Amino acid sequence: MRVRVRFDAVMPQPLPILYIKPGCPWCVQALEFFATQGVKLDVKDVIADMHQMRQMVAITGQSKCPSFRYGDFIVADFGVDEFINKARKHPAVCVDLGLKV
Repeated sequence: MRVRVRFDAVMPQPLPILYIKPGCPWCVQALEFFATQGVKLDVKDVIADMHQMRQMVAITGQSKCPSFRYGDFIVADFGVDEFINKARKHPAVCVDLGLKV
């Protein structure tokens, strides 16, 4: 008897990553926005961890924060309004994350 395993049912999608710099006002606003939306994040401090800075630059092509990644959906160096506008163009991402935008 063969047992079939659906990995998408077993392996949960990793948390979205938010790259931040402490004290950055846009980062604070982004954190507040995601908290009010109930979105759990994997927050990466790119000042405290240069490996995370290199990861962010490799992914986004720039070094500004906040930057967001959820799978292939990437928004680099954004304000909350800009993030909302980009997220609205990706309804599946909004559903996955539970965004009410």
